[in-house]
Amino acid sequence: IIMNNLTTKPLRIAFGDGVLGVHHQAVSYLFSYERGGLESLRFGGQEWLYRGPKPAFWRATTDNDRGNGFSRRSAQWFGAEQFSAVTNFVVSVDQQTIGQPIAPQNNQYDDQQIATTVTIVFTYTTATEPQTTVDVSYTVMPAGTLQVTAHYTGRQGLPELPVFGLRFVTPTPLQGYAYTGLSGETYPDRWHGGEVGTYDIAGMPVTPYLVPQEMGMHIKTDSVVLKNLAQQGLRIEKLAQPFAFSVLPFSPLELEAATHLNELPPVRRGVVSILGAVRGVGGIDSWGADVQPAYRVSGEQNHQVQFLITPLAAERID
Repeated sequence: IIMNNLTTKPLRIAFGDGVLGVHHQAVSYLFSYERGGLESLRFGGQEWLYRGPKPAFWRATTDNDRGNGFSRRSAQWFGAEQFSAVTNFVVSVDQQTIGQPIAPQNNQYDDQQIATTVTIVFTYTTATEPQTTVDVSYTVMPAGTLQVTAHYTGRQGLPELPVFGLRFVTPTPLQGYAYTGLSGETYPDRWHGGEVGTYDIAGMPVTPYLVPQEMGMHIKTDSVVLKNLAQQGLRIEKLAQPFAFSVLPFSPLELEAATHLNELPPVRRGVVSILGAVRGVGGIDSWGADVQPAYRVSGEQNHQVQFLITPLAAERID
């Protein structure tokens, strides 16, 4: 299709050979067909992504996980976090599907393409046995906000998941974040002491466990505003359901590799996880007791997370 460029529509589209660019005033989104996902989010001249959102299946092993053998039983998800690949994508403009506008098909579009909404859906096939799929949908809305949905399809025979959602990495450490939800570090089986409110957190705190492990989770969250070193914000807010999130200076892989705090790498970036399902941490004992069934995440059932991303100028953060 060739979109009508004579009408007033807020989004400008650039159909590259291997990428799709969508621009709205001060914000630009770039989606990569090959790498599969949101490659760049620039706002006010600042880049928010060092590594774009990818499906998150793993969290760092806890002492209780080691005691009950969970990480060994679910080790496939560690590999799936690293090696699951995009196997399909579909682009839609103003709710009309245009398929895969890669070269040379993209040559039918000039540099004056505009639209009201643009959607691109990436399908990942997991590096597991049996395999399953995750669909990650991005819709750029008329106001320049980005609606994101990640849907995991359950499959018989797959082990329990540590988590499910999306994880991305920022180019520099985050200055802090403010969120509306429960106070403190919370998990599905450790949240009743949390109080609902809005909390402002400086930096990216790390819990000083003797052995680095999973930390910093906040469940039942309505929204979080990430703050970068340029005093800008990135608001992530719930759509249908509250989400869980963590903001850490280390990835699960880096936490797994360290046996002491001094083995962790220097703080260079921010690792942000937005999750729709989180396994509990247990704590009955660390010598074999598993997490209670109500707080496990089945690999055989569907899971989803959905949220809205809005870039904020410095004066709008508060």
